[in-house]
Amino acid sequence: MDLVALADFNLVARHGGFGKAARAGGRPKATLSRRVAELELALDLRLFERGARNLKLTEEGRALHERTAALLTELDETAATIASGAEKPRGRLRISAPLLLSQTAMGKIAAGFALKYPDVRLEITTEDRAVDMIEEGYDLVIRVNPDPDESLVGRAFLHDRLVVVASPDFPRAAADRPVPGVVRGFSNPQTWNITTSEGHLTISIEPILALSSIIMVRDAVRAGVGAARLPISLVSHDIADGTLLHWGDIDGSDITLWALYPSRRLLSARVSAFLDFLKQAFPNGTPDELAAYIGR
Repeated sequence: MDLVALADFNLVARHGGFGKAARAGGRPKATLSRRVAELELALDLRLFERGARNLKLTEEGRALHERTAALLTELDETAATIASGAEKPRGRLRISAPLLLSQTAMGKIAAGFALKYPDVRLEITTEDRAVDMIEEGYDLVIRVNPDPDESLVGRAFLHDRLVVVASPDFPRAAADRPVPGVVRGFSNPQTWNITTSEGHLTISIEPILALSSIIMVRDAVRAGVGAARLPISLVSHDIADGTLLHWGDIDGSDITLWALYPSRRLLSARVSAFLDFLKQAFPNGTPDELAAYIGR
């Protein structure tokens, strides 16, 4: 396959037209059109639907763009790095991270990484939704218990679990009465199955507060309004100093944080450096390590 033609195709696909691509890439419009036509002929595929005023990727064109754009970028970066003799990662690194990790640890992680790799321009976006890494231009996505995705590979770097906690002054759970609960959203189950030092217990919950942030839930529980399910890493310090009581562990509530990236052979130096930095921050990936990293 002609890599120059493939690069020209991706330039046109990225900018949505031959004219815009020609201006952005400093390439003649006629040359781009010819290269794309040659690529379509070589592949025996139509990559663009050409209207009178619009240019739109076909399904095959979109698939080719998604699978080759990042790879070509990495090839260019690898060649430039080798040519310059540079060893340090450099360039833009875009990461999507979940809300709770961003609120508690990502600021410190980002600062440490920036100090170690000053030539990398790190950008972190906070969101819990599923993102399209290729379409939205992310290099790395951090997610909690992600669904399997054949287009992505990843590394598990942190583990956590949910526990039920409440203020020391709050009445302990009993099987014969519902417990006022602080929940995240309204989709939480009405019962919590927990394991205690005395065995298994099912707690009936009467939600009295529904909050959109886990940090808000923790703060409300600290104020003594009800019991809540929270990650042990977020409340281990409160449990240790008696601010909160640990009622038990939620059954089957193992939490794993994954760092995900597109499945391809070449992994950019920036992504590799960030993955190594996460490993150094959490060498064993335990809840205690995360709690210590977060601090009070």
